[in-house]
Amino acid sequence: MRFRPEPLAPPAPNTRIAPATAVLWCNLGSPDAPTAGAVRSYLAQFLADPRVVEIPKAAWWPILHGIILRTRPAKSAANYASIWTAEGSPLKVWTARQAQMLRARLADEGHALRVLDAMRYGQPAIGAQLDALKAEGVERVLVLPAYPQYSGTTTASVIDAVHGWSRDVRRLPELRFVNSYHDDPGYIEALARSVERHWQAHGQGEMLLMSFHGVPERTALLGDPYATQCQETARLLAERLRLPPAQCRVSFQSRFGRAKWLEPSTDATLRGFGTQGLARVDVMCPGFTSDCLETLEEIAMEGREAFLHSGGQAFHYIPCLNDDPVWIEALAGIAQRHLAGWPTMPQD
Repeated sequence: MRFRPEPLAPPAPNTRIAPATAVLWCNLGSPDAPTAGAVRSYLAQFLADPRVVEIPKAAWWPILHGIILRTRPAKSAANYASIWTAEGSPLKVWTARQAQMLRARLADEGHALRVLDAMRYGQPAIGAQLDALKAEGVERVLVLPAYPQYSGTTTASVIDAVHGWSRDVRRLPELRFVNSYHDDPGYIEALARSVERHWQAHGQGEMLLMSFHGVPERTALLGDPYATQCQETARLLAERLRLPPAQCRVSFQSRFGRAKWLEPSTDATLRGFGTQGLARVDVMCPGFTSDCLETLEEIAMEGREAFLHSGGQAFHYIPCLNDDPVWIEALAGIAQRHLAGWPTMPQD
């Protein structure tokens, strides 16, 4: 049988153990442990996604399984170990905490909603969390990705995962998807407040570098709006902070493979700042809503080293939004706008 069997009737209202409407807060994912084996399993899932690597399977599979998954996991595991916490992966810890805080903030606004966190790759998987919501009687799900800027490599991949789960589900819940919130006033305000708090505590640097995750340049040429939305986020943030163009820059990090990626690269930009005699740089990652390997290791560690070794004197990393109450309030506003029209109030 292709479709899984369903109960003959939904749970009676007086036996429902969860609200009938839910929010699924989806992030990228993380290995289960900072070990080569766990990283290999994670990368095998992540890099097999055709949204992430747009290379024909016949050409990509030998490279992935014959080279990358044999050589990369050990090095990546060491990088993960450098940022791992007693609670586990920072990305998973922050994402789970954000889901809890979002539920509480929505409850303060009078909404009785189930809010679960999920990972596109790794655990807790999107499909498993949707199964859990259905088992609790949830009938409507807002899928809210943790990616402010839309990209086929991230946002669309989350939507793919939801659709993949739906293929063998007989009675589907109503589904809504949030595509992007790169220009949401609350999101921009939360970013600005995080920068201002850092400046109040540590002083202001000569330059604010806004580093976004990179994607192959080809994706933009084919119509992906990600690069444009990153630039718009940066423009709005600079305006809110009253920063002139000479005091802020945009760059793109985490390039992978030989294809041309969005430029300028964060690494080259930081090295250039150092050789040009810039004394202090402040760096933030507006596209990441949770601190993770790409922010804590690649920027706060490797980026710092690149800048200082090139002649810079002071490197300041501004943390991601994480559990900032201003950010959670903004996230609740985004969720409420997309939940409009659905019943979300407590049921008798």
